[in-house]
Amino acid sequence: HFGPVLDEYMGSVHARALLVKGLVSAPSCSDCHGAHDIWPRSDDRSSFARSNVPATCGTCHQYILETWREESAHGIAWAGGEKSPVCTTCHQSHDVVPPNIGDARLKMPEDCGTCHEGRYTSYNHNFHGEATNLGMLAAATCSDCHTPHSNLAAEDPRSSVHPDKLGETCGACHERVSGNFLAFEVHSEPSNFDGSTHPAVNWTWFLMTTLLISVFVLFGIHDVLWFQRSIVALIRGDIARVKNTPNEGVWVRRFRPVHMWLHVVVIVTFLVLAATGLPLKFHQSPWAQWVATLFGGVEMTRLLHRLAAILTFGYAIFHLTHVIRRVYVRKERTILWGWRSLVPQLRDLTEMFQHIRWFLYMGPQPKFGRWTYWEKFDYFAVFWGVLIIGFSGLMLWFPWFFALFLPGWILNVAFIVHSDEALLATGFIFVFHFFHTHLRPGSFPLDPVMFIGAVPIERFKEERPAEHDQLVADGRLEEFIVPPPGRLELRRAYLFGSIALAIGLLLALGILLGLLAL
Repeated sequence: HFGPVLDEYMGSVHARALLVKGLVSAPSCSDCHGAHDIWPRSDDRSSFARSNVPATCGTCHQYILETWREESAHGIAWAGGEKSPVCTTCHQSHDVVPPNIGDARLKMPEDCGTCHEGRYTSYNHNFHGEATNLGMLAAATCSDCHTPHSNLAAEDPRSSVHPDKLGETCGACHERVSGNFLAFEVHSEPSNFDGSTHPAVNWTWFLMTTLLISVFVLFGIHDVLWFQRSIVALIRGDIARVKNTPNEGVWVRRFRPVHMWLHVVVIVTFLVLAATGLPLKFHQSPWAQWVATLFGGVEMTRLLHRLAAILTFGYAIFHLTHVIRRVYVRKERTILWGWRSLVPQLRDLTEMFQHIRWFLYMGPQPKFGRWTYWEKFDYFAVFWGVLIIGFSGLMLWFPWFFALFLPGWILNVAFIVHSDEALLATGFIFVFHFFHTHLRPGSFPLDPVMFIGAVPIERFKEERPAEHDQLVADGRLEEFIVPPPGRLELRRAYLFGSIALAIGLLLALGILLGLLAL
């Protein structure tokens, strides 16, 4: 039997024990198949017929056979003459390897999923399954919770997943487990409204899915219309592409250094959060597994993700403190209302409809001021994201703490919210925000204003005519005139911006491939 059968056996624990370690009691071919009474597996006389496999393996593994036969749903079913998994179903026939290490451990859920398809699907929808698919050996697999050979139904008092034993089972990995923590629905299927999942989890999934689809569809239509209208306007000469030439022309300051550096921190932390979080979301995609490996595995992506989250909370607190200081110490109340304010106002709604009319060739382009309606949306979306994604992330980071005073299903809700809201944030930034800022025809391929803080006055007049007119009317335009950026400053801005843009677009491609299950 040269070929695959021999090769598989030679790589098995049986062959290594016999030929490498010299353990003469280790099985060779005849120990399992017999010497002269060798029959095809389909023949009931074969030692490897399904009905005879447990007894054959039990010749050496007597204790495991007895445990499996008496304390396992599989063994009890087999003893009763039912068709159920036997030794070779899980351990293979010849390629028998240690099931708790390496690829064999990572493949275990897939093996169990051949029979338990529904449970395998739900397993892949929680962190255990996601991390296992990305190669995290420490993540819980089926046998960690259900045991390898004593897997009984949860209703059986002997079962490791019986309510009375869950504390011991989950406590093997998780510290400080409580009753609420144990009520977390490990095999939750949020999309199944059949009563098997808490209603709050079902409706959270429904609302988050609706929000995702609505935002992507609405902004998708908005930006497609904007794109085609901008192309036509460029061809007609209605709008001009102003070059950012170093050391030339008159430039107008739009952002102070504190805002520019804060935005750099936002960009870096957001990219780290996306690059370390999206692989879990799309854990079954080859690109996600490659990215996780690139970072050094799930353990390292978790560390980087949490460090970036801490910095995110840090810059959010810094910015809020900065705003409060400007309002209450420096008395700059105009940032709360008026043409300089980021607070949405009736003017924004009017400009949005004017912009859409321009898309549809029904009117002129609106005269935008300091902030546009889409920029205000982006600004407050960051606060929404930090609050919602951040708080749900804290619940998943410290589940034992929140389980002290919240029911277990809240953790399921937090998992959905964190995952879907993060997908919404990354998808929106890498597609729509990138288009609004860099990829629309008037700015393509990159708008460096956020990294140099200023724009040529020609572009300022064209894109922010209302702000320009307001500054002229107030006699303050000269206050905002700054020297043009140098060649090195522009190069640094384009280099950093291009790298960030490329990473974001690659992650956007990964999201698309993940959604298409490619």
